[in-house]
Formats: sequence, C-alpha cells, structure tokens
Amino acid sequence: MIPYKHEPFTDFSIEENRTKLQEGLKTVKSYLGKDYPLIIGGERIMTDEKKESYNPAEKTETIGHMSQAGQEHAQQAMDVALETFESWRKSTFEFRSDVLFKAAAIIRKRKFEFTALLVKEAGKPWKEADADTAEAIDFLEYYGRNNLKIKDGDHVESRPGEYNQFHYIPLGVGLVISPWNFAFAIMAGTTAAALVTGNTVLLKPSSRTPVVAYKFMEVLEEAGMPKGAVNFIPGSSRDIGDYLVEHKDTRFVSFTGSRDVGTRIYEKAAIVQDGQTHLKRVIAEMGGKDTIVVDSDADLELAAEAITYSAFGFSGQKCSACSRVIALEDIHDELLAKVVEKTKQLKVGNPEADVNVGPVIDDASLEKIQKYIEIGKSEGKLETGGTTENDTGHFVHPTIFSGLRHDDRIMQEEVFGPVVGFATAKDFDQAIEYANATDYGLTGAVITQNREHIEQARRDFMVGNLYFNRGCTAAIVGYQPFGGFKMSGTDSKAGGPDYLTLHMQGKTSSEQM
Repeated sequence: MIPYKHEPFTDFSIEENRTKLQEGLKTVKSYLGKDYPLIIGGERIMTDEKKESYNPAEKTETIGHMSQAGQEHAQQAMDVALETFESWRKSTFEFRSDVLFKAAAIIRKRKFEFTALLVKEAGKPWKEADADTAEAIDFLEYYGRNNLKIKDGDHVESRPGEYNQFHYIPLGVGLVISPWNFAFAIMAGTTAAALVTGNTVLLKPSSRTPVVAYKFMEVLEEAGMPKGAVNFIPGSSRDIGDYLVEHKDTRFVSFTGSRDVGTRIYEKAAIVQDGQTHLKRVIAEMGGKDTIVVDSDADLELAAEAITYSAFGFSGQKCSACSRVIALEDIHDELLAKVVEKTKQLKVGNPEADVNVGPVIDDASLEKIQKYIEIGKSEGKLETGGTTENDTGHFVHPTIFSGLRHDDRIMQEEVFGPVVGFATAKDFDQAIEYANATDYGLTGAVITQNREHIEQARRDFMVGNLYFNRGCTAAIVGYQPFGGFKMSGTDSKAGGPDYLTLHMQGKTSSEQM
C-alpha cells in the first residue's frame, strides 16, 4: 500500500489553477437553487418542508433548498441503519477501506468543484476552501489506511494449550452531527471514520451548509457504499437531533459544534432510555479560546504573521482560531503595531474574487460578533476594524483590541469571528498562567527562540494542539492529530492513530487447545 501523504494545497498564483477554480464556480452555478431530498436506504425522499441554503457573501443567491427530516424520517433512517448494520459489520476491512479510497479519488478529480461550492455555500476564501477540500481527501485516505492497520486487532499473549485473540468490532448505529465551518472536511471525516469501522451512520449536516454534504453522499454512492450504510437526514435539532441523541438504539454520537450544544448532547446521551442495552459514546469537539504567547526572544515578524492568519483566516470562524494574544511587556507595543499594520492590508469581500477575508456565516453570527465588539470597546482600546456590513452579505472587518486584561470577557468567551485581543504578561511564567486561564484547551502557540520556554510550554500549556513558531490553526490529518482538553471536547484527536477505535469495541476470544 502506498504510504499516506497529505493532499497538497493548490497554488493559486499559478494561472492554470485560477482558471480551474473559475471553471469549478461555473459548474456550481449550473446547479444553484435546486431542491434536494433526504436519502434513506438509498431512496430519495422530498419533503414538504425545505430550508434554504444561501451564499453568505451574497444573501440573495440561493445555493439550494434542502428537504427537512421529521421524527418519522429519523425513525425510518434508524430502522434502515439497524438492518443494514447486520450486513455492513460483516463486510471486510479491505472492502470498507476501498470505498474510502475510491471516494477520495472521485473528490480529487472534482477538487475545484468542491472548492468552489465551499466558496459559495460557506463563504470561504479560495485558500481556505481549497484546504477544506484537501482535508476531506486526507481524512478518507488516512482513515482508509488506518482501518487496514487495525483489521487484525492487536497482539495479546497466549499460553501453552491456549490461543488468545484481541480484535475490534463496530459499535452499531452512529449519529454524526457535522458543523458548517468545515462543511466538507469535518463532515466527511466524521462520517468516514464511523463508516469504515463497520458502523452505519445517520448523517445530520449543518443546516447552513447541507448541499456540500449531499454532494458527498453522491460521491459515497458512486464509490460503492451500500444503500443504508449512510443515511442523509438534514433537519433541526429540535425535530430530530434530540430525538436521535436520546434514541435507545443510537450507539454513539459524533458531534462538532458549540460548547452549549455539545454539553447538552453529552448530558442527554448519558441517560439510559427504556429498552437501551448499552452505554452511548460521545465524541465531541466543542470549540476554543485559543492563545498565542509571544516572548522577548521571539521573531516579531514571524509572530505578527502567525497572529494575523490565525486570527482572521476564514473570518476567525474556526475553533482553533487565535482570539487571544499574551505578549511580554517589553515587546508588546512593537508586536501590536506589526499585527495592526498587516491586518489593515487584508482585503475583505466576496470570496468569489481572490480576497483574504470573506463573510461570516449568517445574520445571527454577525449580530453576536457586533455585541462582542461593543464589549471589547468597553474593556480595551479598538486598534483597527470594529465595523460590519450586512447589505449584500455578512461582513465583519478584522478587529483588534489592546489594553485588555487576560480575564476580560473578550478574552474569555468564544466570539467565533474576526476579533482578537491583546494583553500583557510580566514574564513567561505569567504568560503561560494567563494562557491556561480559560475554560477551553484546544489549540495554542508559542513564538520564541528560547529552548527552555519551549520545553516549559510543552509541559505546562494545557491545550490539545500546541504549536511553536507558527500559527495555532491548520492542523494536518496524520501530522497533527486534532482535539482539545477541558471544555473544548473529549480530546478525540481526529486524524490521529487512535481515532478509529473510538468507533469500535475490543473483543477478546480465548480458545483452549
């Protein structure tokens, strides 16, 4: 088997690649505004209730109308998934991995189309959309290979007259609730991990970005996925989300989203329902309040670049985005000036053109960010940004606050937008103390040339993904397994060597000879 190597990013400085993306946009425009069905057991089901998916950069442009599942559809999907599980769990590891490999090959051929769809439906700038598509391919390739590594289980000892085996078997029916911010990568990765390990899946994509999820279903079908192995049921949390989380036959929930929703899922999944014969697992990634620490031995140009792209890439709509900077007092002012200068150079606009910063996802998001900007004005000094535009699309200009305390609200609560705050620390010990002083523990970065500080942070900075001398975003599948501590989730390490086993259970067999 060819060794795993992550999908390369597209170089849009090459004219040929820019032309291919424009062709991808034309392809996407050819199917804008269509009605989309549920997919249950391979059957397309149109419902009377539909929800519009629209372009957040151009609110009048409809991406599609997505059928909405009710509880009757959710139960139908559960029945199909339970039935299909009995055959799918018996399929070989090789067959299941081959479905993922074929799906990756199909997406690779349609890479510019999927990237263009993310530009349109999620409002992602070109580079961010391209990285999202590449990560989706990476998850399929990586999980397909890891599945083959665990197919024979793990070694256990045998004794004279006794032969022992330890191997993994699937759990059952899993509910996958995917987010809008990585509408392709996380949706595909969480679905693929559950599928390739022999489980059947109920896929409930984000209501903001359902069309890319539907297109992924088409890819899986073309790749040879059996009918009913993944059932596509977009719908509201009120109508079907809670129903399926609490369902007695749901074996696990794989969720990516907000802390509030994640903790509620965790609580609901813990309650044993009448007729339930197992304890449910929850795999949750719930957000972050991520800090970049800069000390006196830092390359300040590197630090400013890292802060700028970590804070404002995809308008800060990443759980890994930098929203806090803790700088030592002696370099703070120079660092701040450099970041402000770089931020003012960023181009904001419709990402169909090659811009740095696109829209935020919807009205509710823009209104939430506006409220936090007002909080920031009351707590610190507005250095740049702080303005919004909501006529044609949902735009928030990259915003920087200085003069903050590490425990101010703007430094503690997840904004999920292009807003970053600066605070100072008197020394490196205090900087790490402040960096840890949040409810979250997802990502962080330290910019320094001081080896002692690097090792101190490696030991004491309590985050799931820690980076040195680079930004705190852009984990790569198989290279930087991703998942956080504390209220950032269950530290499930997506794209890591033990992620698949979260979807399986170990079974020991012992034979007397």
